[in-house]
Amino acid sequence: MASTDASPGRFHVKAGRLHISGDWVLAHHGVLKEQVAAQRCGAGESSDDQAVDLSGLTGLDTAGARLLVALLGAERMEDVARWAPELPKARQALLETVARVLREPLEPEPPRRAPLTDWLVDVGERVGGLWHQQRLLLGFIGLTLTALLTTVLRPWRWRVTALVAHVHQTGLNAVPIVALLTFLVGAVVAFLGATVLRDFGATIFTVNLVAFAFLREFGVLLAAILLAGRTASAFTAQIGAMKANEEIDAIRAIGLDPMELLVLPRLLAMMVILPILTFIGMLCGILGGAMVCIFMLDISATQFLSILQRDIPLNHFLVGLGKAPIFAFLIAVIGCLEGFKVSGSAQSVGEHTTSSVVQSIFMVILLDAVAALFFMEMGW
Repeated sequence: MASTDASPGRFHVKAGRLHISGDWVLAHHGVLKEQVAAQRCGAGESSDDQAVDLSGLTGLDTAGARLLVALLGAERMEDVARWAPELPKARQALLETVARVLREPLEPEPPRRAPLTDWLVDVGERVGGLWHQQRLLLGFIGLTLTALLTTVLRPWRWRVTALVAHVHQTGLNAVPIVALLTFLVGAVVAFLGATVLRDFGATIFTVNLVAFAFLREFGVLLAAILLAGRTASAFTAQIGAMKANEEIDAIRAIGLDPMELLVLPRLLAMMVILPILTFIGMLCGILGGAMVCIFMLDISATQFLSILQRDIPLNHFLVGLGKAPIFAFLIAVIGCLEGFKVSGSAQSVGEHTTSSVVQSIFMVILLDAVAALFFMEMGW
């Protein structure tokens, strides 16, 4: 916006009026800055009632605008369109913008903290977030149990079709992957156990190791972790997409309860299918261990089955199977809760889907560890 003749900017007072003319551009910034500083030192802050004439201004850029703001004051330059209407609109806008920016106070630099302090603050924030998250989970569990008890007493409100559909989606489609994974883990456990027990001449106890591991822990734990990654994420994504599309608000608007319509069928489907998958996982894990015993340890199938029948009591099977409904309840509740927490964007759906998987797996492993300690102390 500079003039073609490029005359240096200048200002002078004539008849009580401040006349500003020439090019106020970066090329003349050094000279103009000295003149403005001398003027301000000699005359102090420019008077608000002193008339100013900008008609002789032939060139202006950001550097010159900053000097004019320093000369005339930021408050006055923000109102330049009123007292200098002859000035082109572009130059008025430039002066107003520079004056507005210079008036805004700079954000103070945050004080530096020691690395230990930053770490402690981060730990505190994470603990606070975890506490808030657990409070939400407890509240949602209460809502779920209330809706479940209310619906159980009203059979005409049972949604059997939705329940069957979710059983098929969450359970039957997961049977192949659960069976394959537990079979392979059973084979690995048997192989590692035999490797260690061979040094003591006790490879026969590999049968007991595989049976104890899968009846008490691995069968239910592997099935629960697979469903936490496969199904809890699906629950969160489905409900989160409905939340983002305002379908849940529409459900409430027509008088339906989202807990009854969306949460209970998924919850009951999980509680039905996880014990079944746990049983399948136990069988396939023991079968994988049996394959290793038969083909690598010279333990016949008849001997393997007789050891199972003689040395493995029924309570190990009941302990493992009894944990399945509790794990299923937690996985379903966490997956549905994270879906309801979606804010409305695709990024939020992804974040809460990831959170539901992490929380579900963490809670399953934590509860399994607590249950293992409890059963050990009880001698079960």
